[in-house]
Amino acid sequence: MLSKKTMEINPENPIKELRKSGDADKNDKSVKDLVLLLFKTALLTSGFSLDEPNTFGNKIHRMLKLGLSIDEDARDADADMPPLGEGDVDAEGSKMEEVD
Repeated sequence: MLSKKTMEINPENPIKELRKSGDADKNDKSVKDLVLLLFKTALLTSGFSLDEPNTFGNKIHRMLKLGLSIDEDARDADADMPPLGEGDVDAEGSKMEEVD
């Protein structure tokens, strides 16, 4: 028999404002992401592993962009760079050695 996981938040902690934000707009994606990040971070700090670490990483990146007011649809600075392996040239102008 497995016990149900319970996460308790200290009522003195300012993070309790997260609930107010969630109650104000139940469809706010950023609030949902914050709740999931809070829970998954608690799992990690308790020694558990995540089933989908890439999803966790993507949520962190999305929240960083939100915190820095970076537009989700904005192009990355590296978008103008050619893909690796195409046109790689060393300092002397010759193509880099290809690896099998």
